[in-house]
Amino acid sequence: MSTTIDLDSLGLSFGDGTRLDLDIHLDALELGGQEYDLAPDPVRARLDASRPSGGYAFRLRFPLAVEGPCMRCLEPARVETEVDAREVDQAEAEDDELRSPYVDDHEDTLDLGRWAHDAAVLALPGRILCRPDCAGLCAVCGESLNDADPEDHEHDTGTDPRWSKLDELKLD
Repeated sequence: MSTTIDLDSLGLSFGDGTRLDLDIHLDALELGGQEYDLAPDPVRARLDASRPSGGYAFRLRFPLAVEGPCMRCLEPARVETEVDAREVDQAEAEDDELRSPYVDDHEDTLDLGRWAHDAAVLALPGRILCRPDCAGLCAVCGESLNDADPEDHEHDTGTDPRWSKLDELKLD
């Protein structure tokens, strides 16, 4: 269920601003075909809203923890971050950069749930790892290389037979 804010209910005149502390439910994320849970649920978020001439300006902040499989070795991973996102919506602007996809100008509402979800994804690191030096899995046997003895992974590195025809090529 998405959290929406009725912007008219904020009662902001031009030049006014307000701060709201809200609970927002964030659904699990799917990244790289894996599901990641977001904690806490619901998250306590702070929304700053102001009314400059011609529209709204918003700032959304909340702490976030993401839990799920490591993207290298599939062991449990947890990443903590702070979300700090800003949006501007000027209803009369022709420039798309000044229009927020989260504001419905016809109903004068802010889709806070969808914005918080998108902001959470953008705040995450490129890879969710169990630890910064995660070595991943052995390409031959699939065992985790994080705590393995390197001598246990001296596998035969013969040529893959599917590439054998390339050896017959004569390059001049």
